[in-house]
Amino acid sequence: MPRAVASLAFALLALAAAPAAAEVLPPPIAGALARAGIPQSAVGLFVQDVDATKPALAFNAAQPMNPASAIKLVTTLAALELLGPAFTWRTEAYLGAPLTDGVLDGDLVLKGYGDPRLTIENFWLFVRSLRARGLREIRGDLVLDRSYFEPDDHDPARFDNEPLRPYNVGADALLVNYKAVRFQFVPDAAQKSVQIVAEPRLAELEIANAVRAGDGACGDWRAGLRYEVRPNGAAVRVSFAGSMPASCGERYWNMALLSHPQYVYAAFRQLWEEAGGTLRGGVRDGAPPAGAKPFAVFESPAAAEIVRDMNKFSNNVMARQIFLTLSAETTRLPGRYDRSARVVQSWLQARGLDFPELVIENGSGLSRRDRISPANLGRLLVAAYRSSVMPEFISSMPLVAYDGTLRRRLRFESVAGQAHIKTGSLADVRSIAGYVLDRTGRRVAVVFIVNHANAAAGQAAQDAVLKWVYEAGR
Repeated sequence: MPRAVASLAFALLALAAAPAAAEVLPPPIAGALARAGIPQSAVGLFVQDVDATKPALAFNAAQPMNPASAIKLVTTLAALELLGPAFTWRTEAYLGAPLTDGVLDGDLVLKGYGDPRLTIENFWLFVRSLRARGLREIRGDLVLDRSYFEPDDHDPARFDNEPLRPYNVGADALLVNYKAVRFQFVPDAAQKSVQIVAEPRLAELEIANAVRAGDGACGDWRAGLRYEVRPNGAAVRVSFAGSMPASCGERYWNMALLSHPQYVYAAFRQLWEEAGGTLRGGVRDGAPPAGAKPFAVFESPAAAEIVRDMNKFSNNVMARQIFLTLSAETTRLPGRYDRSARVVQSWLQARGLDFPELVIENGSGLSRRDRISPANLGRLLVAAYRSSVMPEFISSMPLVAYDGTLRRRLRFESVAGQAHIKTGSLADVRSIAGYVLDRTGRRVAVVFIVNHANAAAGQAAQDAVLKWVYEAGR
């Protein structure tokens, strides 16, 4: 009997056997783990047909584990059910004085409500709407109302000592463009030079460029680069030096260099001046005048679209924004992580889902403290399939081999295009969770978590899980 057929036959027999046999990993998965040097005690696996009343396979499924970004599925379903798939986030502008012939002899107040996707393009549309309403000159300050979320002493270096990485940006009620600057490195082989272009090009960001274009194969294009970031008065100066191979062509490097108020002010001033406006003042925190009505409002896309962006590319900053919105909207108090965690627990209990082991720190999975068992994450997936927001929930996850974080995985395998799966990745953690449409047309909930020092070598085991579920067809 061919090996693949024998493995499939063994898997089908295991599923049909007594409950004790369900605690045995199928050979393809066990073999992949062994080759990766990952002991079976370090993994948890849960597999259940969404129409079944009990799992087909539960291996170490009750143990609490760190799920990394797979915890975003909890944040996603809570947001879709508690806020609604049509929920939108607002950003408002208020005038601090009467507008006379296009001149505001006072402050312009921007009030944020935690928009997770206020990109530079959307912020540009918002700024343009102010000009379209007749505002031309602002003689006061740009005042920022960020009170929708409670102030948080966020340390971007706390998680992995990489404070400039955009994924470490903290949440903010007036988050613009994820607070990121994209540096484009454009090598010129003939001149042995490298042009560096920043987008957005902020006046408060100074760039010193001493990068040269070198010879040789591309490889790790950043390996020969050095950078240094220093404050320079109200601005920030970033200096680049070293060399990169010209053969790499144009490359990009995203950084978060400015504080939230600095970034909003710098981006607003750049876009405002490009639109023909003038701004004489600085920036400070504050609130709109009592009883004032918005001069202009920008609304985000609907939550169903926002969570799709978040999950397809595992955007941690968006997840933080959505998670804090849960408590801001349901408690009518400023959004705070512990409040949102309690909101999620109450929501789960109201659905009859008791997850006593659940620890959800910030909703993104970028946490060493987060815990959930594979069985309970699987129970959530089964329950979500019966939810009115099921279509939005499933479509938010990457489609295996086609998009998001899984666009290059399993491209020529039978499971390609047949599974919506959220991935998770931290040092010592790898996870997948979602749904497989197996070869018989049944939808199967799958959760597979690895917590081990060799977790990074576990991709083959993840792929083996997805292929086994698809081919076994329960």
